[in-house]
Amino acid sequence: MAAKKTTKKAGMTRDSIISAYMEQVLESEKAPKSVYKFCKEHNCKEDEFYNFFGSFEGLQSEIWNTFFDKSMELSHQVESYEAYSNKEKMLTFFYTFFEMLTANRSYVLFALKEHSDIMKNMSQLKGLRKRVKEFASELIQDKNDEKQLKILKHPVSVFSEGAWLQTMFILKYWMEDNSPSFEKTDVVIEKSVRAIFDIFETTPLESILDFGKFLWKEKMN
Repeated sequence: MAAKKTTKKAGMTRDSIISAYMEQVLESEKAPKSVYKFCKEHNCKEDEFYNFFGSFEGLQSEIWNTFFDKSMELSHQVESYEAYSNKEKMLTFFYTFFEMLTANRSYVLFALKEHSDIMKNMSQLKGLRKRVKEFASELIQDKNDEKQLKILKHPVSVFSEGAWLQTMFILKYWMEDNSPSFEKTDVVIEKSVRAIFDIFETTPLESILDFGKFLWKEKMN
């Protein structure tokens, strides 16, 4: 009689660990206390966890990195994306990124409201900040390559930092947005992207004033 073939259970993957962590956080409304207990509850070995993450802090940061990476992947799948202007590319990214956040809104709100200490929140966003700044730097560098005179070229570091501050501003607005389908956040994205690009053009005033009027109206309402 032939021996029965045993099937070895596949180990946890990076994505399955992330999914398990997010699900546990939302169900228990608190972060797990230890990697040991987390792994025991999810029937995996600690070394499987540490193959991908050095700590829960590293995992939390990687979740935000994944939001960015998936958003960029989806953006590049848009037909004619490569033919888009830099402004259109940034708009596409922001729309996609905030659609990604909306699909995971419960977790995002928990993650950002868990700590009142802004520095702890900035720690989990460190990888996202690096990615956003690199993306923005590529866009402005492409624009600079089109300019012949050095005096007309824009400082990449200033633009990339501005893009990150813009991301944080939109994120805060999105967290407080109560409009259907977060349509007001879409307006903020459109106006802020237009404004930040126009800042690096010759006539920025109209866009800045338009954006400012929108924010003032929202604040008054």
